[in-house]
Amino acid sequence: MSEPIVRFQEVSKSYDGRSLVVAGLDLDVVAGEFLTLLGPSGSGKTTTLMMLAGFELPTSGTIRLDGRDITALPPHRRGIGVVFQNYALFPHMTVAENVAYPLRVRNVPAAETAARVAKALGLVRLAAFGDRRPAQLSGGQQQRVALARALIFEPPLILLDEPLGALDKQLREDMQMELKQIHEALGVTMIYVTHDQSEALTMSDRVAVFNDGRIQQLASAYELYERPVNPFVARFVGENNQLAGEVVACEGDTARIRLGGGVTILANAVDRLSPGDAADVSLRPERIRLAHGDGEARDNLVAGAVDKLVYLGESTRLFVSTPGGPTIVAKVQNEEAALDVARGRPVQLAFRAADARAFRVERPA
Repeated sequence: MSEPIVRFQEVSKSYDGRSLVVAGLDLDVVAGEFLTLLGPSGSGKTTTLMMLAGFELPTSGTIRLDGRDITALPPHRRGIGVVFQNYALFPHMTVAENVAYPLRVRNVPAAETAARVAKALGLVRLAAFGDRRPAQLSGGQQQRVALARALIFEPPLILLDEPLGALDKQLREDMQMELKQIHEALGVTMIYVTHDQSEALTMSDRVAVFNDGRIQQLASAYELYERPVNPFVARFVGENNQLAGEVVACEGDTARIRLGGGVTILANAVDRLSPGDAADVSLRPERIRLAHGDGEARDNLVAGAVDKLVYLGESTRLFVSTPGGPTIVAKVQNEEAALDVARGRPVQLAFRAADARAFRVERPA
C-alpha cells in the first residue's frame, strides 16, 4: 500500500495546558481523495485543518505531508493551497493579480504566470473577469477567485475551511457541484471542513465525523448514513428518531427493546447487548411506513396517533405519539400520507428491525 499523502500520528492540541481540543488524532489521507472533516462547533475539525496548514502548532504528535515531517514548518514552506470562508482576497488587486499572487512570490516568469492565470480563471469560469476588483464580484465569484488562487501553483493538497458558509442556499449547492467537478477533473487531494452534514454527504469520498476532539467515525457517506457506529454519529448525520429503552432479550444481532409505555420493538444490535442494558435506538423517519392492514411482512408495528403534520412538498413529516411512550417522527411520501391521515387520527407505524440500530448507553443513576 502506498504512503498516504497526509498522516497525523498521535496529534493533540491544547490551548490552556489542561483540556484537549484535539486528542490523540491518527488520520491518513489518501492522495486524490476528497475528505471532509464534519462536526459541531468546538469539535476539533477546524483546529485539525489549521494544524495541517501550519497556522496552529500541535501540542504533541507528528504531521507528515508526502512522507516528510511538516509539524514545525511555517505555512509558506508547506506548499499547501488554502481557501478560507471569508475569501481573503486583496481588495486593491484585480482578479488576475489576486490569482497570480502565489506565482509572483515564487518568482515565476511573467509569461508563464499569465498563461497559468488564464488557465485557472477558465477552470473556475471567470475568464472574462480578470480585470475586475473583488468588490465588483458576487460572493460566489469571489469564492471562485479564491479557489483559482489556491490551485494556480499546483499544490498536492488543497484545504478548504467552510468556504461556502457565507453563500445563500442555491449558490452554495451550485458551488458544491462545481468544487466536486474541479476535484474530479484535477485529481488534487482536498480536505474540506464543514458543520453542514448535507454538504459533507454530497461532496465527499470519505467523511471524518468529529466530536470532543476525536474522530467518532471515518467512512464513506453511505456508511455514515446507513451504518452509524454510535449514538452521536446517528444523531449528527441525517435526521433520526432517538428512542430510549431497555434490552429485554437478544438473539444473534437482533435485540428486543422495551420503550416507554411498554412498547417493544426489534432492532439491529450494533453493540454487544444483554438483557437489562440501557439502549438507545436510532430510526430514520424515512424508513418508517404507514401500515394499512395489507398483510405486508414487517418486523415492527407500533400503534399511535398523529399529533402534527408538516408538509414538505414531496413528503409529509408525521409526529406520532405512542400511548405512554415516545413521539416518533415518520417521513412519508405524500401519496401515502394522503391515505386518510389527519391530526388526532390513529395510525400504525411499520419498520424493519434492520433499520432500527440499537446502541448500549450509560444512563445517569
